[in-house]
Amino acid sequence: MLLKISFLFSLTAILFISCVKNDDNDCDGNCDPRPTAVEFGAIKEDALNGITQNFQLDVANGTTTFTSVNGVEIDINPNCITLNGNAITGTIAIKYIEVFDGGNMLVTDKTTMGMLPTGDMAMLISGGEFYINATQNGQQLTLNCSMNLRIPADLTAAEPDMILWNGQIDADGNLEWREENDPAGGQGGVFLEQGANGDGTYYAFFNNFGWTNVDKFYNFTGPKTQILATIPTGYNFENSAVYLHYDGEGNALAKLDTYDAATGQFSEHYGQIPVGLACHIIFATEENGQWRYAIKPVTITTNAIYNFTLGETVVGTEAQLVAAINALP
Repeated sequence: MLLKISFLFSLTAILFISCVKNDDNDCDGNCDPRPTAVEFGAIKEDALNGITQNFQLDVANGTTTFTSVNGVEIDINPNCITLNGNAITGTIAIKYIEVFDGGNMLVTDKTTMGMLPTGDMAMLISGGEFYINATQNGQQLTLNCSMNLRIPADLTAAEPDMILWNGQIDADGNLEWREENDPAGGQGGVFLEQGANGDGTYYAFFNNFGWTNVDKFYNFTGPKTQILATIPTGYNFENSAVYLHYDGEGNALAKLDTYDAATGQFSEHYGQIPVGLACHIIFATEENGQWRYAIKPVTITTNAIYNFTLGETVVGTEAQLVAAINALP
């Protein structure tokens, strides 16, 4: 009898363990593939860390120019940086991130949604998203005057009416872009030096650390609508996301930024999606350290509802998802 009880206990323990993700995130096919909020957040954070660049600035060298992996030149004057209002000496750690394409916007969750004067959010066409910060021995430093970025326009497109935006993370974790006010009435600290071959360079002057964007609103004068996206059961705002790629605008990505738990639907609730727009709608989540996603080509109709099933999704690496998004028209 004792042997039988011991055997049954061992069998129960094995069955229990087989239905739980182990430390290696392996699953025998019977586990719940749906990620936790922490797991979904971690895969986006990993993507962001993967494109983070780190520089060291020696204050004694004065104004220093750093060149990013994509050829952006960053001028930083250490005389403009203080610690608790005091001048600094020694070495400063500079953290820098740049995002130019829709694929990296998706995996890092850094979309291009700008705030209209009404408070609604609408699609921005990007000349580049940038994060810059400075610390010394782990202490946050303050920027007291502008730093200059020179951004090759051929990384996105040469658009003469780009302006500067500041990025803020809202209560739901969405990155919102708000127009930088220029007291002189200019283009928010941005101007384009046009090249002879239709290319050129953006000159951007940033007055703060954090997220900044060289953008303009997507220009569409026709009717607009709200859309909904139904996602597979068990997925929600905390462990998945739904994005919208405008065809022909690869350097931008919109997001359906609200979720109704009662209906299981994501929504772009401002009614700012152009009717007749050719685009791709994307459902994305995490599974065992990889991305599970589905990409649907659609043409926007009034009050459309788009449905995703788990059978439509595929599992792939970050590189595969980035490539799939960047290959869209």
